[in-house]
Amino acid sequence: MGAAGSKLEKALGDQFPEGERYFGLENFGNTCYCNSVLQALYFCVPFREQLLEYYANNKSMADAEENLLTCLADLFSQISSQKKKTGVIAPKRFVQRLKKQNELFRSYMHQKEAQAAKDDQDTLPPSEKVANGPIAGSVNGAKKEPLVTWVHKNFQGILTNETRCLQCETVTARDETFFDLSLDIEQNSSITSCLKNFSSTETLNAEDKFFCDKCCSLQEAQKRMKIKKPPQILVIHLKRFKYIEQLGRYKKLSYRVVFPLELKLSDTAEDADIEYSLFAVVVHVGSGPNHGHYVSLVKSHNHWLFFDDENVEMIDESAVQTFFGSSQEYSSNTDHGYILFYESTASGNKN
Repeated sequence: MGAAGSKLEKALGDQFPEGERYFGLENFGNTCYCNSVLQALYFCVPFREQLLEYYANNKSMADAEENLLTCLADLFSQISSQKKKTGVIAPKRFVQRLKKQNELFRSYMHQKEAQAAKDDQDTLPPSEKVANGPIAGSVNGAKKEPLVTWVHKNFQGILTNETRCLQCETVTARDETFFDLSLDIEQNSSITSCLKNFSSTETLNAEDKFFCDKCCSLQEAQKRMKIKKPPQILVIHLKRFKYIEQLGRYKKLSYRVVFPLELKLSDTAEDADIEYSLFAVVVHVGSGPNHGHYVSLVKSHNHWLFFDDENVEMIDESAVQTFFGSSQEYSSNTDHGYILFYESTASGNKN
């Protein structure tokens, strides 16, 4: 990436952020999705700084007990300690560890299938998702307190599932943790409207009646999901891959979904005043789930950058809106925002 690297340095000139590094990542065959997410995580400054601190304090332990986190810390350390400002790094150790731990990445299947599986799994209620879970579990009947780390402090939020019995008006609330929100999408919509639908009230009746403990019987009820505790880093996954029964396969939804640079969680969170700023977007490029490519857009020091595996270049902020999606089903534009990374403006990211 010598020419591209020097081109980026030339484009930034005197505005190249002191101490920052912009490195592309080598593709090891269908690892573009992994590379795109890694770039988004690297430019999540609070997470990066805490990970590097963890690595510095546990370097000897990291060598002895390799896991996904230590491999990620090692990669971030490699990037941040480079003498050159730009270049290419091979995230070989991290990818090997990821394949070792995750069967979906082990074979030579394209990662779109893995993401389609995630989209399908995310149609389950949050309590049944693999990524989410109850706040505290129990071991042999004894309540076990959850392990809270800086990873949790950055990315974990709490959802509350409220169910109101329409007979006695009793409200039953159940809390559960989440690390990302998976949103159903509609044509010509926005993140705000998708979040509103996520928290909309659903009536449980007929075969779906709710068992009310106070009434001791099945009753009609109203159910609603809200964000009780918003995370510092809000990761939003747009469900662009949908299984179509008539076709017997997944289809990509190229819908136009506007994602703002600044986001308020009104109608979704109990603390409706919390504001977020967009700092990264993972983009799926292609017309279907079984072929295509992933790239990422990242905001760093008020500049937007485009990461495509080994290549890194500057883009104008106005270019971000070209990744909203297509307002018509058949369009030549197949570059669509897929995973969005927002940071709470109160947490003071240097991005």
